[in-house]
Amino acid sequence: MENNIITVTSPLLPDLGEFEKYLEDIWDRKWITNNGYYHKQLESALAEYLKVPYISLFTNGTLPLITALQALRITGEVITTPYSFVATTHALWWNGIKPVFVDIDPATGNIDPEKIEAAITPKTTAIMPVHVYGKPCKTKEIQEIADKYGLKIIYDAAHAFGVEVDGKSILNEGDMSTLSFHATKVFNTIEGGAMVMHDEKTKKRIDYLKNFGFAGETEVIAPGINSKMDEMRSAYGLVNLKQVDKAIESRRQVAIKYRAALHNVEGITFFDDMPGVRHNYSYFPIFVDAEKYGMTRDELYAKMKSQNVLGRRYFYPLISEFTTYRGLESANRENLPNAHKMADSVICLPMYAGLTDEDVERGIKTIIK
Repeated sequence: MENNIITVTSPLLPDLGEFEKYLEDIWDRKWITNNGYYHKQLESALAEYLKVPYISLFTNGTLPLITALQALRITGEVITTPYSFVATTHALWWNGIKPVFVDIDPATGNIDPEKIEAAITPKTTAIMPVHVYGKPCKTKEIQEIADKYGLKIIYDAAHAFGVEVDGKSILNEGDMSTLSFHATKVFNTIEGGAMVMHDEKTKKRIDYLKNFGFAGETEVIAPGINSKMDEMRSAYGLVNLKQVDKAIESRRQVAIKYRAALHNVEGITFFDDMPGVRHNYSYFPIFVDAEKYGMTRDELYAKMKSQNVLGRRYFYPLISEFTTYRGLESANRENLPNAHKMADSVICLPMYAGLTDEDVERGIKTIIK
């Protein structure tokens, strides 16, 4: 039916029959949280799939960001991007850290390494970049700056599940990387997240911190938090992991169709795949040049909505435009021209594994008409 709503995303759901078997086993075990059987299995399976040495599961994608800052004892100022979901900057604020925004590279949407150095002050302790839409940051350049000034790097890799550069996981970059397994992500555990670290000692510390700081029955080694993933979501994740490669391939096919149909539409641009990168096709953002296209981004967004094709202006507005952060000197509009241009022109098109050819065609027609 022409009037069926095409949502901007839809969750990847595991096979219900198989998931029920896991639930029956959980009921038999009577251990439903706190480093249970399936929690351990999912950590092991994800470490292998993602090609990382150590991973720690969390109950959502924001808490590993907050905990990484605690674990690395980050204070003062952290250089970050305004072009992200608000959780990136909220994690800093919750740790009493001042976010310092720098502009983005218009070719990727990621933080521009060339802008970082000028923003460093004696109070700067870390850099928190984001692999926007799963596109890898310029990790080599960022690492060189961090090494020069003795800064830590925490990557917000919420969008970057399974993304690799030349066969190596980008989650191994920096001091730590954090993931989101929210329902809208390529791989989900309904709600959930994870942190990737390089050594066993750091993993042990993180595992203490996410369980109130307990290092044993009667010993608390730090003021931790409760952010453990439970057994139900761990089992759900194990079943979902079996189909994630197939889902990513389905997304890739959708991206191919979008690119083929839209590459000649004047005033509409999009990102191409990056050489040597295994993408996960988590999003398909387009950018509207109102003058060339003959319609503003918001007019196209409203038109799509009227046709029951739901896009998302992701990320709009910039984090630096929200009331909480607008007063920061680095939030000044003149400081962030590329980020504002991207935020004011972006629409993410429907993108998920269950999109049919007819759905994709309807979405394309709303843009081409």
